[in-house]
Amino acid sequence: MADTPKHVYLIDGSGFIFRAFHALPPMTRSDGTPVNAVMGFCNMLIKLIDGTDADHIACIFDHSAKTFRNEIYDQYKAQRPDAPEELVPQFPLMREAARAFNLPVIEMEGWEADDIIATYTRIAREAGAQVTIVSSDKDLMQLIEDGVVMYDGLKGKEIRTPEVMEKFGVSPDKVVEVQALAGDSVDNVPGVPGIGIKTAALLINEYGDLENLLAHADEIKQTKRRENLIEHAEMARISRRLVLLERNTPVPDGLETLKRREPDAGSLLGFLRSQEFRTLSNRAEAWLGVRAGAAEAAAASNGGDAPAEQGQAAPAPAGPGYELIQSMEALQRVIAQAYRSGIVALDTETTSLDPMLAELCGISMSTQSGGGCYIPVGHRQRDAFDAKPEQLALDDVVAALKPLLLDPSVLKIGQNIKYDLVVLARHGLDVAPLDDTMLLSYVLEGGKHDHKMDSLAQLYLGRSTIPFKDVCGTGKNQITFDHVPLDRALAYAAEDADITLSLWQHLKPRLASEKVTTIYETVERPLIPVIAEMERQGIKVDRTELERLSGTFATRIDALEKEIHALAGHPFTIGSPKQLGEVLFDEMGMDGGGKKGKSGAYTTSADVLETLAAQGHALPEKVLEWRQLSKLKSTYTDTLVTQINPVTGRVHTSFSMAAASTGRLASSDPNLQNIPVRTEEGRRIRTAFIAEKDHLLLSADYSQIELRLLAHVADIATLKDAFRDGLDIHAMTASQVFGVPLEQMDGETRRKAKAINFGIIYGISAFGLARQLGIGRDEARAYIDAYFERYPGIRDYMDAARKQARETGYVTTLFGRKCHVPGINDKNPSTRGFYERAAINAPLQGSAADIIKRAMIKVPGALAEAGLKARMLLQVHDELLFEVPEGEADTTAALAKRVMEDAAHLSVPLTVETGFGRNWTQAH
Repeated sequence: MADTPKHVYLIDGSGFIFRAFHALPPMTRSDGTPVNAVMGFCNMLIKLIDGTDADHIACIFDHSAKTFRNEIYDQYKAQRPDAPEELVPQFPLMREAARAFNLPVIEMEGWEADDIIATYTRIAREAGAQVTIVSSDKDLMQLIEDGVVMYDGLKGKEIRTPEVMEKFGVSPDKVVEVQALAGDSVDNVPGVPGIGIKTAALLINEYGDLENLLAHADEIKQTKRRENLIEHAEMARISRRLVLLERNTPVPDGLETLKRREPDAGSLLGFLRSQEFRTLSNRAEAWLGVRAGAAEAAAASNGGDAPAEQGQAAPAPAGPGYELIQSMEALQRVIAQAYRSGIVALDTETTSLDPMLAELCGISMSTQSGGGCYIPVGHRQRDAFDAKPEQLALDDVVAALKPLLLDPSVLKIGQNIKYDLVVLARHGLDVAPLDDTMLLSYVLEGGKHDHKMDSLAQLYLGRSTIPFKDVCGTGKNQITFDHVPLDRALAYAAEDADITLSLWQHLKPRLASEKVTTIYETVERPLIPVIAEMERQGIKVDRTELERLSGTFATRIDALEKEIHALAGHPFTIGSPKQLGEVLFDEMGMDGGGKKGKSGAYTTSADVLETLAAQGHALPEKVLEWRQLSKLKSTYTDTLVTQINPVTGRVHTSFSMAAASTGRLASSDPNLQNIPVRTEEGRRIRTAFIAEKDHLLLSADYSQIELRLLAHVADIATLKDAFRDGLDIHAMTASQVFGVPLEQMDGETRRKAKAINFGIIYGISAFGLARQLGIGRDEARAYIDAYFERYPGIRDYMDAARKQARETGYVTTLFGRKCHVPGINDKNPSTRGFYERAAINAPLQGSAADIIKRAMIKVPGALAEAGLKARMLLQVHDELLFEVPEGEADTTAALAKRVMEDAAHLSVPLTVETGFGRNWTQAH
């Protein structure tokens, strides 16, 4: 349905009243009415409405001081002081202001705004919509989950799970448990005496929830704390009822009444002028004019029937240093300037984010900060009434730019220039030498923030860029860039090149002073054209095999549904956690994980189902299989068919070079790194990835590279000897740790050693190991202790990694990559523990990533020198996948193995295993 909500925006009006009042100095109308809070509120509404793509929006207020909570506890909020005298007359004006902006205003007697927000959040999520709660109120943080985020409008900051954990020490679903113990002096929630937020968080993290804590209160070692918990148990329960938001408030209307409506200019300007907000009235008039102009343009594009609800806004006008290039003379002048400067920032504007399908609209260039140009080549009329865009022919521009883009005396700079390389290569344009501002930022501050241009411009330059939506619109009224008028295209495109150059001038000099020149110059920069070429090559998939697998999975899913319904005794929606939980725990009475979440439904996560399956229950085991097959079908067998490029007949994944803090590449559209290979079904999906006729797929995979790196960096002599001698490392570890002779080694003991070997790399805890092996926590702790006793150097390495991270904020790989761990000194134990584990793993995983990248850089030259025609297609963690002519398979495998094993020289040998076949499964 067209009106199905996608993004619901819930503004905490009551919260904004007080924040706006205290944020601005006193201000009155000519009749003496105070209006400072109203003015702040209106300013904020313009900012919020202009910055959101929400299709449903509402402003929610408290109605009165007394609510149902006062019946639970008559002292609730009893100590709150009266509102400031100057604020009281502004309360009704706030509601008028919201209505002037054409926002639904919702308030209910007997209920707090927070309860109404909680209820609409539930309704929106059940409808499948994303929710943004515009508030910084800590009491609303319990609502945060997947699909629900809070937004502090005054600070311009999103509040998600990490921010909640920083404040409360627990995840959002545990916030009410902490509040129940700690209480709230502002709202007069009593809590338990002597227990604050930190102590409450420690207790809840240990015991899970309030009721379990109270049930074990007599076990608490601290005398006073134990006594208070026992004595004030009922008050803690009352406190929990006070802070728990009601998600079933009888709201008067459904989501349909929250459908977004554009402000009426007459109503809004009339209200603002009645409050004597002169400057704000002028600002609103300009804002409304832009929105009206965009709506009018959108209406025209729809045939002129009616104004669009959501259209495009005009961007800021092009700066005085920006030039639209519409003649060959002007283009030659820009090219000459690039030669004189020796550097040029460039960017492409296209019709799609997929570089293999995108049509080139134009190219922007900049040779000096504050200046830039845009060369349109592919813009079109939107309809017969539009003027035909005046632009140069694409072939002429390609011919003029070709020598410049390959000239070694001119450095070409881009932001995520890999995308531009793929687009330009499709038009016969190669680019070298090059620099990338995204990767400059990545090697300097990987793990600290994202590396998108808009973020970097704000962070490093203090500049806000023109949003794409302001140029092309949003939603159903969004246009592709080829239909953007040239004046708007100039402002947007030239700014991209201008900012890219400014970022380069800011970032490039930092490489040497911050000692990351080597990792950038020898790993990241030379890898860019290699990855771009891999993306262009893509990989062939067998459409028939995918469709066959999809049918097979569908048949098995249908059979599993029948089996699950038979085991339950009746049909139910298997994909509904609520219905599944009721079947497992209410109807079938299973024991072990029957825990309800904040919505009142049982938790039916994979962990819970695995626990139940391990107890011998058939139904949860079948549900796990049903979920896995359903995901494989929807994510891969159904979707991959739609991602086959119609021109090449191949699938072209995109490799993200600045995603993981460790330096690992990420894959998307489609993600080919997450196909499960440990299950039969996952391996069957890989059979659909095939070689071209008369070719084979060749897989070259590093063997146990992170364990080898651990032996090297921790300098463990016995492990290094084992790797040099080619021993079974897991059997040898089992023998060393558990004292079992190799000749008497059984599979179960080796499995335990393997779990410890790999678990240590990721900082596994006794709890995690116990869960993985299905043993008690004490037994798991004994295994880990025995491991460290046998290999004390590993503990030394882990301690050193944590120490370096605490002192510097980052750890380093063998090749000098800095992996930042920003939460290493966080006060919250859970957050700190996460980053401590990251600090232990990052040098190993990061060094492994650097090694395979070094190999990838060398492979193309080695293949060319050997006269081999193999093409490198994919990189998946520690594996490279090639497509090779049948007659060259053995020679190519030997070359790939040699290059990869020589990519780094450690105190242990690097070993690469190769294999080939008609499809990926056979090759690996």
